[in-house]
Amino acid sequence: MSLLPDWRRTEPGQKPDPKRVVASLPLALLQLDPELVVASVNPAAEQLMGQSYRRLVGKSVAELFEFEEPLILGRLADGEANLFARGVGVRIMGQPVRTFDVMTSPVTHCPGWQLLMLHEGVGVEALTGDGRGAGGGEGVALRAPEVLAHEIKNPLAGIRGAAQLLDRKLSERDRAMTGLITAEVDRIAKLIDQMQSLSRRSAEPAQECNLHEAVRRAEAVLVAGHPSNVVIEEEFDPSLPPVTANADSLVQVLLNLLSNAREACQHQLQPRISVRTRFASGIQLHVGPGGKPLRLPIELRVSDNGPGIDPKLRDHIFEPFVTGKKSGQGLGLALVQKLVREMNGRITHDRDEANGLTHFRIHLPVAGSVP
Repeated sequence: MSLLPDWRRTEPGQKPDPKRVVASLPLALLQLDPELVVASVNPAAEQLMGQSYRRLVGKSVAELFEFEEPLILGRLADGEANLFARGVGVRIMGQPVRTFDVMTSPVTHCPGWQLLMLHEGVGVEALTGDGRGAGGGEGVALRAPEVLAHEIKNPLAGIRGAAQLLDRKLSERDRAMTGLITAEVDRIAKLIDQMQSLSRRSAEPAQECNLHEAVRRAEAVLVAGHPSNVVIEEEFDPSLPPVTANADSLVQVLLNLLSNAREACQHQLQPRISVRTRFASGIQLHVGPGGKPLRLPIELRVSDNGPGIDPKLRDHIFEPFVTGKKSGQGLGLALVQKLVREMNGRITHDRDEANGLTHFRIHLPVAGSVP
């Protein structure tokens, strides 16, 4: 099963065999046995890992990698799944997190054997003022999402303005169409903003933040924009210390969760949303060089008594473009997860079928605890 028996030995003019082709790939490739132990690697993997072939073979995936996206380990454990995940945070052998495109594939006719491939992407290509690329001359570098957003938003603003002018000249009966145009323009602009947020590389600075103030601010925005009969119950622990977070990002996260909860339970006979804060000991993650542990003792839980998320989607709800809503884009929870991770926090989801409740739990560090 070796990918790399004698890839260094070749006679002049010899036709390259498949193993030599694999050895020449710039993509880091690891061959895994059914127990998820490394059986072979190519030179690109040796270079990426900073370890020799002999040191890598025989080690388990869990010893070598820590994936920020838990779905990857689940797919590997499945043994027969193909996966392509773009822009995944990966910690290699305790080193600082880096971003990779991660691919997995089963080996044909070899049950349980898999290929794990990693490519350290450079992110979205940069364009310069002369359009030649990031390294092609002088000019101000712009990321492609920013260019795209600029080129789309300008005509959108013109369409919206034209619709508003037409609205003044139309009869009441015909104004529904201009209202529809305006609403759709606003929806597209919001979608572009969400996609820009997902592609943003730099995290907003985190600092000391009052968790309960952020909750109240998000609740006020929600109620002002969507008056309804949904009751938001609060169960706060007043003894909680400040957390390390970005206040604006935290409000955005809470607004997304509360909006989703409102939509989920609004058709119940007694719609109910609850927000609870408490200490939750024992939860930690590893950050910084060497994987220094960071405790996340502050839990914020947003719950609703709606019907819950489709079981088929529950393991994928934080992935972009996954949604159970008929009119949803599937970007809200992906953005929520990104913002929470930027604050060194974690977000999880679970369903309490016995009590008919859906819970989203955010765990954050105490102010001053982040290295």
